[in-house]
Amino acid sequence: MNEPLPDANRASSGNQPILFETALQAADAAVLAAASRHLKNIEVAVLKGTWHGFKYDEIAEETGYTPEYIKHDVGPKLWQLLSSSLGERVSKTNLVAVLSQRAAQSNGSAVSQNGATPIPSTADRSAIAPPDQALTQASTVRPQDLDPPVGLVALNSPVYVERPPSETRCYDEILRPGALIRIKAPSQMGKTSLMVRVLEQARRLSEGGDRPIHTVALSLQQADSQALNDLDGFLRWFCALITRKLRLPHRVEEYWSPTFGSKGNCTAYFEDCLLPDLNAPLVLALDRVDDVFLHPQIAHDFFALLRAWYEEAAYGDSGNPLWQHLRLVIVHSTEVYLPLDINQSPFNVGLAVELQEFTPAQVMDLAQRYGLSLAAADLQQLQELVGGHPYLVHRAIYHLARQDLTLDEFWQTAPTDSGIYSNHLHRLLRQLQEHPDLAATFDQVAKSSAPVEVEQMQAFKLRSMGLVHLHGNRVALSYGLYRRYFGNMSPQR
Repeated sequence: MNEPLPDANRASSGNQPILFETALQAADAAVLAAASRHLKNIEVAVLKGTWHGFKYDEIAEETGYTPEYIKHDVGPKLWQLLSSSLGERVSKTNLVAVLSQRAAQSNGSAVSQNGATPIPSTADRSAIAPPDQALTQASTVRPQDLDPPVGLVALNSPVYVERPPSETRCYDEILRPGALIRIKAPSQMGKTSLMVRVLEQARRLSEGGDRPIHTVALSLQQADSQALNDLDGFLRWFCALITRKLRLPHRVEEYWSPTFGSKGNCTAYFEDCLLPDLNAPLVLALDRVDDVFLHPQIAHDFFALLRAWYEEAAYGDSGNPLWQHLRLVIVHSTEVYLPLDINQSPFNVGLAVELQEFTPAQVMDLAQRYGLSLAAADLQQLQELVGGHPYLVHRAIYHLARQDLTLDEFWQTAPTDSGIYSNHLHRLLRQLQEHPDLAATFDQVAKSSAPVEVEQMQAFKLRSMGLVHLHGNRVALSYGLYRRYFGNMSPQR
């Protein structure tokens, strides 16, 4: 959040300036002592915005939430929480005075000789930071110590770049009973990396609580052809795999009855076995759910089942309260092109998070973490080649920082079979060659200098591969890299 004045991160307490970070530490310590939990990310954002004099509408715009949610939900509850934790009334108007006094009392011994309270260290702040925040504040890393950027960015990686407000919104939402989060973005945009951080945040926040939060990550790409033959086999596989990941007794066959049908059996298994045995929240993250789109005989019923569970949780006391323990995270790459009933689809409820490309500032941040200095002209040229695509940007910065090649060599070889993107480009080429109709459509797009109108499902599939950007009902090639590689050849070769 931008600070309105050069010294806006300080509030006066008598003659001693108090840093916001110090006040935050005092507030969080008080909440932890009184409520046995840390301040949530959205609460910290509201606290910081109020400290700096921002209005609720401005805080909402900065954090990506609706003004009504900040104004009528988060704000009032935060002041009530602080009031009960600090033992005196706290509001927007007296926040600075109350926290400055508390911080001065708590940190009196830490005040330096010149009267300024030192900024807490990264380790001090890590208790209230989301996953990776303490690590990603590191200035640089040794590229030689890191694996090449392929697939998931590890939880302990110092080069994971947050894309606000996506992380914060997910971290807050996953704490809601019966929550459903939908993470969508084209291939290799960081969806799974965000998913595992949501699971880690859930585990972290449950530490020290009365009941732990159980988490299961399940990629639907793991389902083999036999499991995808029919709905009954798929749901048996689904229940058995979750049971195994939770290390619970396998009782699928025992609870599967021909009387209730596949969806009824799956629901009963959750109600009678999984949720009661855990007796605690379960976060179930389903990655690659769009793989099921290819099997309409399964997809319609499976997605209707997920929607039914979400609604069961929303019923609260009028339904089975066990379903409030289930929290779903659904991850997919493409638009939902199945003709699902609007009342039976899980893709129009819950929290929708569409991951965006890196901004120029985030690209520079990543480069600086690697100790790589990019001139403004180099940054512009990199974005003309690969935009802000996280994987493509990360791979370029990684190899340049390792000095595997010079900038001139990178520009010359990037769109060729001998460059650092060769495996990526070959994979896309193979996918296109396996689907001649899709390849023909892409060939039309690649050879056009303006957005082209194509059949809707073809547009969705090309976008899920990251090859095109949508412009209304038209599509255009997403990056210069693809134009230079595919523009002079037919992917149908």
